[in-house]
Amino acid sequence: MNDKPIPLDEKHPSGPVTVGDLVITVDRDLCIGAATCIAAAIKAFAIDEDQKSIVLNSAHEEKREHLLEAVRSCPTGAIKVREAVK
Repeated sequence: MNDKPIPLDEKHPSGPVTVGDLVITVDRDLCIGAATCIAAAIKAFAIDEDQKSIVLNSAHEEKREHLLEAVRSCPTGAIKVREAVK
């Protein structure tokens, strides 16, 4: 069984990726692997083998407010979010 988290974008596991009406990016230089994003949005984030946050392929299942809470809860401000261009 493969327990490795599956990123939404294999080439850019920390984004930028579009989830609903949001574009999410994790700044890997700022990310310290605190995992507060996982506590806020468990379907959207995981920690990879480098101890950095990635955006999961199941992120679209997460509620928008949980995604925004993950952004607010990051202790280093590593998670950036913006509205997707329509």
